[in-house]
Amino acid sequence: MEQFEVAVIGTGWCGGIRAETLSHHPLVRRLHVAETRQERLIEMQRLDKVATATSDYRDILKLPNVSAVYICATPETTHYPMARDALMARKHVFLEKPIALELWEADELITLAQRAGLKFTIGYSQRFNPKFAFAKKKLTDGTLGQPVTALVSRHISRNLGKKISGRIKLSPASMEATHDLDFLLWLLEPAKPVRVYSQGVNRVMYPTTGAFDCMWTTVTLDNGVVIVVGAGWILPPGYPNFSTTWIEIIGSEGALILDDTHRDVWLNTMSAGTVFPMSTMPGEQVDHVYAGAMGPETVHFLEAVAFDRPVMVTPQSARVVMEVYTAADLSAERNEPIDLPLSNETLSAIAGGSQT
Repeated sequence: MEQFEVAVIGTGWCGGIRAETLSHHPLVRRLHVAETRQERLIEMQRLDKVATATSDYRDILKLPNVSAVYICATPETTHYPMARDALMARKHVFLEKPIALELWEADELITLAQRAGLKFTIGYSQRFNPKFAFAKKKLTDGTLGQPVTALVSRHISRNLGKKISGRIKLSPASMEATHDLDFLLWLLEPAKPVRVYSQGVNRVMYPTTGAFDCMWTTVTLDNGVVIVVGAGWILPPGYPNFSTTWIEIIGSEGALILDDTHRDVWLNTMSAGTVFPMSTMPGEQVDHVYAGAMGPETVHFLEAVAFDRPVMVTPQSARVVMEVYTAADLSAERNEPIDLPLSNETLSAIAGGSQT
């Protein structure tokens, strides 16, 4: 089995998971990491197979033997320039969501990857959640009949919400609902979104972060199916898990309910009270197994590069998701539906800074 060299840029929560997963994989010969926090960089050097540990990601892009790069840096403003530089250095790129902050940036990254014949994918890890994969199978194989509607309600803890919305002005639609928009559009493909209507609530976090507490977004598809995604990040600090999700998929011949509220493992101790372990969206390593979707997703891209397989999440599909949540933000601000694809007038309004 031929081994090759890979790199992880940004080794915080998600990047750390990916670096650890890659360090144990037999396809990886050498691992290179870039991290701006010195104490974290020292931690990463202790992983197996780490050959380079630097504070400047450009050092890694200069290494000729590095085939693939996982870009996991924050804030999200770094995604476009880092991905652009990596693609121009002819590296296959895995990029955490969002693909970019502006649609033209996403278009440029897609073009760069296509011209160079490089693998390029976006981190929508929930496609690797077995429950979500089961939903895709049951709709594809006709068990549910023709799709009618779908609902996703996702909420995360207030501490996570403050952390995310505090580092950059992005909405729950763009940072949380984005996973579910990707899932539902993948579930219902080849249908395309044609209209978006969204409402946001600004009661709790808005005064300090400028971000909605939660958003409910309705998307109409070109085949008449209507989907609804609710996303918020103000669960009380005492809520015993990180993320809770409820999904309803209704078809002409049946219905599928997915309980992804992470209440199946319940730990109660004298010191910490009730907690629901393994309740984060990324997941975590539990001794010899990985509990969650991010580990398998990391390996999927590694194998896509190694064996020249298609990536699960195309950058084109990520761009569609971006267009939908961009429309959702504008809809919530204007209190009116937004048609897709976005018109020149709408794009001009977004570029002019009228978005929430």
